[in-house]
Amino acid sequence: MPENPSPSTDRHSRFGPVVDRLSTEFSGVHHDSTVTRCVDAARHGAEDVTGRATPDLVERIARQHLQVLALAFAEQR
Repeated sequence: MPENPSPSTDRHSRFGPVVDRLSTEFSGVHHDSTVTRCVDAARHGAEDVTGRATPDLVERIARQHLQVLALAFAEQR
């Protein structure tokens, strides 16, 4: 059963474009639900550390998480 994105990062939120860009960038590497979870985690982390979460900051953090995940998966093969 596909997972539903959280309301904070669905395609209609202010972070929807971030999810769209990263989903395109990591297509064939990560499933869209993984991208959505990373964007949501990045948003929460940014809010915890800085008190706010801009789309640019969230995108940078989520991209780094997705790159690390891709490297970890590649090393398992």
